[in-house]
Amino acid sequence: MTLVSLKPSRARWALVVKSRRRSAAQHGRAWTIEHNGRRYAVFSSDGELRVTDARCPHSGGPLADGVVGDGAVTCPWHWYCFDLRTGDCRTAAGYRLRTYPVLSQGGRLFAQLPAGARRRRWWRLPR
Repeated sequence: MTLVSLKPSRARWALVVKSRRRSAAQHGRAWTIEHNGRRYAVFSSDGELRVTDARCPHSGGPLADGVVGDGAVTCPWHWYCFDLRTGDCRTAAGYRLRTYPVLSQGGRLFAQLPAGARRRRWWRLPR
């Protein structure tokens, strides 16, 4: 999988999947991508690709290893189930999974992802 960052005005884009890989995604596969030091999970649900955070908001479980079906992903650690379209938790109130839009441009699929936070640098002051 190839990751590409483009810099339009204020948004950043990361390449999710090339068109040749679309057939693999339609078979219910899930995988992760990395962008600006953060990991995201990519799912095929109802014939569409969905992008979410890679970790479960409950306890940090790896969602790409979870069970995908009926438009939802179930975390493999504690069985919390999240709707892939809305991010709502189907099994417990108070948890929500962040979802990100997927767009098609020039025959390629892109996810609109947040810009990464700048890392802080600390220096010791001379004595």
